[in-house]
Amino acid sequence: MSTPPLASGPEGPDALRPLLETVLDALRDGGEARGGPLPAGGPEEVARRVRDAVGDVLPQQGTHDALRTLVRTLAEGSADPADPLCAAHLHCPPLAVATAADLAAGALNPSLDSWDQAPAASELETLVTRALTHEVYGAAGDALVTTGGTESNQLALLLAREAHGGVQLICGANAHHSLHRAAWLLGLPDPVLVPAPAGTMDPAALDEALGELHGPLLVAATAGSTDAGLIDPLPDIADLCAAHGARLHIDAAYGGGLLFSDRHRATLDGLHRAHTVTLDLHKLGWQPVAAGLLAVRDAHDLTALQHRADYLNADDDTEAGLPDLLGRSLRTTRRPDILKIAVTLKTLGRHGLGALVDQVCAHAHELADLVEAHPGFELYDPPTLSTVLFRPTEATDETVAAVRRKLLHDGRAVLGRARLDNRLWLKATLLNPHTRPSDLAALLKLVEGHTPR
Repeated sequence: MSTPPLASGPEGPDALRPLLETVLDALRDGGEARGGPLPAGGPEEVARRVRDAVGDVLPQQGTHDALRTLVRTLAEGSADPADPLCAAHLHCPPLAVATAADLAAGALNPSLDSWDQAPAASELETLVTRALTHEVYGAAGDALVTTGGTESNQLALLLAREAHGGVQLICGANAHHSLHRAAWLLGLPDPVLVPAPAGTMDPAALDEALGELHGPLLVAATAGSTDAGLIDPLPDIADLCAAHGARLHIDAAYGGGLLFSDRHRATLDGLHRAHTVTLDLHKLGWQPVAAGLLAVRDAHDLTALQHRADYLNADDDTEAGLPDLLGRSLRTTRRPDILKIAVTLKTLGRHGLGALVDQVCAHAHELADLVEAHPGFELYDPPTLSTVLFRPTEATDETVAAVRRKLLHDGRAVLGRARLDNRLWLKATLLNPHTRPSDLAALLKLVEGHTPR
């Protein structure tokens, strides 16, 4: 058996070219076989089809059609975020140009744990993180590339703990679950929860909590809640943190994309006052997973991450001018996720990205208008970002849950769920800028048709 070709090196492009044709054909065939936003049949049927296609995972002899078979199987059995009726989660359809850049990153395979493994990628990361930090703060600072909101939030808590020798986290009842997990992982006290009766943190309750607590305090606000896309009153929260001497972190994993939009940017007023900010461009940035960042107002905070491993950042190498990358992450091996982000920013520019943000926010308002005009549906509230919560009028929570599961089982539509106001709501998270008004009407028609009368 001949040695299989490599993806990089002089022969890499020629080795990849026919394989790309195979992958693209398999993606098309799998998508056509799926025929909708989700494979029909539910978990058992999808698992059966995957088992039948894969067969022996590790055969004695390899098979020449493995790439075509497995890619087609994955495509047929995937939820397609580019389908307008796939709208459950903060799971965006990636831009073609970003996905192409990700292919190049995979072929070149730099690892950002030492300069000699990623000479150009390390400088590209410096340039892009500096530019995105300026978007947040309008001034110097720094940003780390992460795998997403969960890692960014964990890093924010870690930096706060190291800066103050321990910290008490205070967050709204609407905060992302990763903050609770991060406190547990870091050995911090259980978070103090502030009520969020309208889906956003109550400033009066926060003021009261800050007045009763002692020691280093960290407030985590939310700019784009997972359930409803709501934004906490950031200026009020920043004022309270300043008055009580508390550190402020803002989880803008969802809402941070508004920074690119001239129309919606003001919604994030107060973001720049946070010590740390979570961003996530595989949401309102249309990047393939993963594309997270943590922006830091004071770059000195990052000294807590400094670490030495002689084979990666020996003192004499650093003194000789080789950049030290090991303190840029808690991970060691780290792929160049910055390339797809850089290509997207350069290709679309601020106006191009802002237009995508404006489009999906407009789609949310269009869907909300359709819900309000339909006597068979109830709207939770006008959307703040691109999330719309609605439910069949007078339906029980059990009916709402059953309708969602039936649509999933039949592969007809992918809707999320959220519990607010002590009721269960269907959640449409609209991240596809190509969605048409007819798609939104079709979504409501499907829900209506699956709701018992």
